[in-house]
Amino acid sequence: MAESSPFARAAQWASHQAGRSWAFITAVVVVVVWAVTGPIFGFSDTWQLVINTGTTIITFLMVFLIQHAQNRDTQAIHVKLDELIRATKGAHNRLIALEDQSEEELAAARLELRRVADAGNAAAEQAKRLVEAKR
Repeated sequence: MAESSPFARAAQWASHQAGRSWAFITAVVVVVVWAVTGPIFGFSDTWQLVINTGTTIITFLMVFLIQHAQNRDTQAIHVKLDELIRATKGAHNRLIALEDQSEEELAAARLELRRVADAGNAAAEQAKRLVEAKR
């Protein structure tokens, strides 16, 4: 396996850990402890600020971790789909790396595939009617 950057390794580890059950349980425990300490601190502004600041910071950092994980997963899926297209006889190889094309090229490819699908559906309907007519 290739060496990845320290950020990539840390982001992958953190996003993996954040998706585990113990992370959710820890978050619940933190909220419960915070709520229980409310009367001790008189439900003060500082008491409220602690949870607000903590959750804001965690949310801010998680956005970047989630985006990194999503980008990596999306790239892997595209590579796998490109390989399936390449290896499938009769597939349009021009669809490989289509995600790198312009919006106009994406729209044109989508329209072309829609036409092929519509033609296939029409042929299937016609075949179905012929089979039913022979009965």
